[in-house]
Formats: sequence, structure tokens, C-alpha cells
Amino acid sequence: MLRFLMGRLGQSLVLLFIVSLIGFSVLMLAPGGPMSQFALTPGISKAELDKIAAQMGLDRPILVQYADWLWGLVRGDWGKSFRDGRPVLEIIGGHLFATLLLMGSSTAIAVALGTWIGIKGAVKRYSIFDYAATVGAMVALSIPTFWFGLVAIYLFSLRLGWLPAGNMYTIGDQSVLDYLHHLIMPSMVLALVNVAIWSRYMRTATLEVINQDFVKTARAKGLSPRRVLMKHVVGNALIPMITLAGLQLPTLLGGALVTETVFTWPGMGRLFLDSLGYSDYPVIMGLLMFSAILVIIGNLAADLVTAFVDPRIRLA
Repeated sequence: MLRFLMGRLGQSLVLLFIVSLIGFSVLMLAPGGPMSQFALTPGISKAELDKIAAQMGLDRPILVQYADWLWGLVRGDWGKSFRDGRPVLEIIGGHLFATLLLMGSSTAIAVALGTWIGIKGAVKRYSIFDYAATVGAMVALSIPTFWFGLVAIYLFSLRLGWLPAGNMYTIGDQSVLDYLHHLIMPSMVLALVNVAIWSRYMRTATLEVINQDFVKTARAKGLSPRRVLMKHVVGNALIPMITLAGLQLPTLLGGALVTETVFTWPGMGRLFLDSLGYSDYPVIMGLLMFSAILVIIGNLAADLVTAFVDPRIRLA
């Protein structure tokens, strides 16, 4: 187990290096750059722009800039924002809770609903419920997330007035109930696509386990259908779902970016778009690396949990 863990950690470090190199190169070679924001200042001269570039270290070769940035990343110094001079880690930390709250709540909804729909669709295969779940999943996967968000705002905020259209809390309130009130709509929209994915995978995994010999043996022993389903089928069908949970992290982060923008949710996705518009490269790179670290940790945790609950993987 220790050898497996060390091997995965080594692969993760190599992957982080590749992600950082590609991300840094794409940003630095993209048209415009951070100096384009200063160039819009009325009356600014080229000498003043060169002075600002020298102060920010942007006049050096790209490889030198990357080496300095990477060394600072290893030491825990992720740079300072071009926008206001604040440390990048401090800025990300200020938006981290909002993103984790949104991702955590949407994941809980997706896992609960997706598991139930998938199991019921497998048990009642080719029923009206199964066909309806299949069609609903295809619709959810075919329509963009932002469209669902806009429809939800129009229906539940503008027409019915049940839920707030955006933001994380009401200014002057900030109670737990107020947070939950604002969280309902964005978490449901973000969870919608993941419910479709989770239910399809869960249905397939359940059908594979139902046809196994040990399930047939359990039925032959006279166990009730409910006991066979809960004790023998669901437990084994959930094992591949653990790996899926780790693979869903990039989808969640990408969906959070769109959802946070639609609902003006003050998370890392909204921060990424704001920083991209301002060409705030240190913050953009910080968010890129932080997201990559979250994805790698999620997949590593999923592999470890899978190895722990499945003796076949652990002993192999």
C-alpha cells in the first residue's frame, strides 16, 4: 500500500509540473498580456509602461519568469496580484469556502439522487421509470449548464419569487438559513448534470452485480429481495462509483465556474473569470495550480478508498 501511495505521489508531482509549464506558457504567449491593462490608462507613456513592466518582472525572458515563479510556488510564495498587490494565496483563501460549499452541497445532491435513480432504474429495467430516467439524463447532458441556471432564475426568482437570483447571502443577514436559501438554486443547477452521469453509471454497475453468481446464490438461499439488494448488490455496485467520484472533480470545477458566474456566487470560478478579464496572471496561475492539486488529491483519495473497501485491489 505504501509503495502504491509513493508511486502515485511521484506521478502527481510530475503531472503538476507539466500543468504548470503548459499553463504558464499559454498565458505568457497569449496576445495582450497584463501590460494591456496599464496601456489603457490615459496619457501613460512608453517609458512609464517599461518601468511598470520592470517592477513586475515582466521584462525578463519567459523561462526566467517561470523558474522564479516555480521556485516561489515550492516555497509557498504564489506571488502577488497585479490588481491590488495582495498575496495570491490570501485571495484564493477568501473565495475557497464559497466554492467548497457549492461543490459539497451539489455533490451530496448528485450522489443521493443519482444513486437512487440508478438503482431503481436497474431493478425496474425497461419500465416507464427507467425510460424516463434515461431520457431525463440525455436532456440534462445535452443542454448547457448556464441555460439551466438562467431558466431557474427566470422561473423561481422572477416569476415565482421563491429564491434569490444570486449572491451568497443577503447583506445584513448572513444567517445559516439565509445561506441555505441562496444555496438551493445554484447547488441544484450544478448537481443536475452530475445526477445524470451518476445515475447512468450506477444503473450499469447495479446491472452488472445483479447478474453475478453470488447474487443468484443469495436469492437461492431464500433471502428477501430487499436484503439481497441492500447487502449484496448495492455495496458491490458502489465500489466503481468511488472512482467516479474522483473523476467528477474536474467536471464539478468546470461547472462551478459557469454556475458561479450565472448566480454571481463569490467562489473561485467567479474569481477566475474576473482575473482573466484583468489579465491578473499570478491569480490565474494560482487558481490553475490549486484546482489541479484538488483534482489530484480527489483522485488519489478515491483510489485509496477503493483499495481499502475492495480487498481484491488491496491484495493485488
